[in-house]
Amino acid sequence: MPIRLLSNEVASQIAAGEVVERPASVVKELIENSLDAGAKNISVAIEDAGKVLIEVADDGHGIPADELELAASRHATSKLVRSDDLFHIQTLGFRGEALASIGSVSQMMMTSRVESAKEGARIKVEGGITSNVEKVGAPVGTLVRVENLFYNVPARLKFLKTDVTERRAIDSLVTRYALAYPNVRFKVTDGKQVTLQTAGDGDRRSILAALYGVDVAKQMLEVMADEESFRLSGFISPTSLTRSNRREITFFINGRWVQDSALNAALLQAYHTLLMVGRYPLTTLFLEISPEDVDVNVHPTKAEVRFRSQDKIFSFVQRSVRKALLAYTPVPTVSPQLWGSRYVPQPESREIGMDWSIGHSSVDSNQLSVDSYESRIPNPDSQKQESLSTNVPLLRLIGQIGATYIVAEGPDGLYLIDQHAAHERVLFEKLMAQRENKNIPSQSLLSPEVVTLPPQSAKALTEQLSALNQFGFEVEEFGTNTFQVRAMPVLFSGGDPASALKALVEDFEEDESPLQTEIEAKIAGRVCKRLAVKAGQALTSEEQRSLLNDLEVCQSPRTCPHGRPTMIHLSVDMLEKQFGRKGAR
Repeated sequence: MPIRLLSNEVASQIAAGEVVERPASVVKELIENSLDAGAKNISVAIEDAGKVLIEVADDGHGIPADELELAASRHATSKLVRSDDLFHIQTLGFRGEALASIGSVSQMMMTSRVESAKEGARIKVEGGITSNVEKVGAPVGTLVRVENLFYNVPARLKFLKTDVTERRAIDSLVTRYALAYPNVRFKVTDGKQVTLQTAGDGDRRSILAALYGVDVAKQMLEVMADEESFRLSGFISPTSLTRSNRREITFFINGRWVQDSALNAALLQAYHTLLMVGRYPLTTLFLEISPEDVDVNVHPTKAEVRFRSQDKIFSFVQRSVRKALLAYTPVPTVSPQLWGSRYVPQPESREIGMDWSIGHSSVDSNQLSVDSYESRIPNPDSQKQESLSTNVPLLRLIGQIGATYIVAEGPDGLYLIDQHAAHERVLFEKLMAQRENKNIPSQSLLSPEVVTLPPQSAKALTEQLSALNQFGFEVEEFGTNTFQVRAMPVLFSGGDPASALKALVEDFEEDESPLQTEIEAKIAGRVCKRLAVKAGQALTSEEQRSLLNDLEVCQSPRTCPHGRPTMIHLSVDMLEKQFGRKGAR
C-alpha cells in the first residue's frame, strides 16, 4: 500500500481522539479555558449525558471578534510564544488543541465579547468546518455550545459508557474544580435540574458540606504545610471516614487536576497501619510548586505530569499528611483503675436493632453439655430431607476470639466463623426471602433522616429509588442531591439509615448499570454489608449462639453475599496430624 498524506478531516479526528475521549473531556477543556480567562461565574448545562448538548458559559475576559476564528484553529493559543515557555506554564491550557478538537467531532457554536466591545461575535464549527464570524448581542464573557458530540464519528459513540456513568464523570469533574477554585461560582444543570451550585465565597469547607453533607464536612481534617518551594493545602478524612475505592482521592498541582500514581502512593503511605485493607480516604489536596519543577506537557489531556524531584515531593506529601493525621488523632488513655488488672472488653452497642433472642433459649453456653449438643443432631431417617438442604452441621458454641471470630465445635471438627460475613449472609437471606414473599415489614422512623450525597452519587441513587422502596425503605428526594429516609425494613430497625443509603452508591464500579442486572440482590447485599455486625464488636453468648443457629438454616451459609467465606473448618483428622497424633509411634 503506497504512503499518502492523511486528509485534514481524518487528521483532525485522530488528534481529537487524544483530547476528547468522552463528554466529560469537553467539559474539562471548556472549564479550564474559562478559568484561564479569569471567570468568576461558570455555568455548565448538559442534556442526554452530554451527548446531545454541552454548554459552558462564563464571565471571563472574552475573545475579540477578530480572533474568534483563529481561536477555533488547531495550535492557536494565547498562552505560549516560545518553546521555553513550556517550562514556565502557569495556565491550565497551553496546547491550542481543545477548541479545534471539539469542533472537529461536534456541531460547536462559540459566542464571545470583550469588555471594550459594544457587541459580541459568534462563530460556528461543524465537523471541523468553520463558518464566517457574525456580530451578535452578548454579555461580556464566552459561551461555547457543543451539540451532537461524535455525530460524525459513530464508532466513538458506541464506546461511551452508560448515561449514568457519563453523567457521574461530568459531576465528579466539576465537583473537583469547585473545590480547587472556591472563589468561582459554579452551577451545573442537567436538563431542568440543578445538580450543583456553589457560592463562590472562597470557603472550601462549605463546598464540602454541599457535596458530602454537613457531617462529613465537619469531620474532614485540614492540611497546611510549607517546605522549601513546596506548599500543600486541602482536606483529608479521619481514619473513621473511608471509602471502598480510590475515586474520592483528588490531587491538584498548581490548580490543575492530575492523576499521579506517586502522589496516591504517598497519601496511602501516610495512612499506613491506620486503615483497614481495602479502605481509602476522602482527599482533596492542592500542591503548589514552582512551574519549573513539573512538566505538564506529557499527554494531550494534561492529566499526567512528571516531577523534577519526585522523591522529595513524595516525602513531603507523605510527611505532611501523616503529621496532620497524628495532630488530629487523640492519644488513647487508660483508666488508672485498670493498671495491673486484666481488662475485659464490654460488648459494644448494637449497630442494628435485630432481636437476637427471638426463638432461642437463654441458657448460657457453659451449661451446654456434650449430651445436649448431641441431642440437637437430627435423626438421619426422620430428617433426611432437611439434612440434605443444610450445608453446615449443627454447631456447639465455644466462644469468641478477637471480638471478631466465633469458635464452634461440629461433629467433624472445629469451625471458625467470621461474625461480620456470617451476619451478612443471615440478613441477606432473610431479606430476600421476605422480598420473594412480597412481605417486607417496614417501620417508620420517629424522625426522618436527611442524607446529602455528592452529585454523582445522588444521580446513581435516584436511579435506584423505585427498587429501593420495594425493599421496605421509604426514601424520597428532598432537595438538590439530598434525600429523606422516612422508613426502613423492620429487619434493620435501629440501624443507621444514612449508612444504609450511602452503602448503595459507594461500591459502584465505573461501568456498572445498577438497574439492569440483578439489582435486587445488589441492593440487598450492599445494605446487609453495611448493617451487619462489625469485626471488633463483642457479642454476648446468646448473640453468638443465635447467629450460629441462623447461619445453620441458611441456604448458602459458607459465603457472604459478596463471595467471601464465612467460616474455616479444621477437621479432627487435620488437627490430629498437626499434633502428631496420627502416624506417630
